[in-house]
Amino acid sequence: MHMTHARTMTMKSIYDHSAAKKPTNLSLNKDLLTKAKQLNINLSATLEKALAAEVSKRQAEEWLKANQKGLEACNEFVEKNGLFSDAFRDF
Repeated sequence: MHMTHARTMTMKSIYDHSAAKKPTNLSLNKDLLTKAKQLNINLSATLEKALAAEVSKRQAEEWLKANQKGLEACNEFVEKNGLFSDAFRDF
């Protein structure tokens, strides 16, 4: 069992949903913006959701990078010694 994926997020969220909103100016493709408005897409909610996903992805990448040596050491240990629970496995 190799550790190759980022840790599972155990937090409810990666950011404080109760934090105040901050007005922000953005530059968007005019055609894309027109189509989004025609479809009644809530730009703020959509961007917030997409930004949260990107932040989560980047944080996971940073965590993996920061913990790469430890993950490799753990994998090496398991390859040499097996898992602590191997003696209790029924399969």
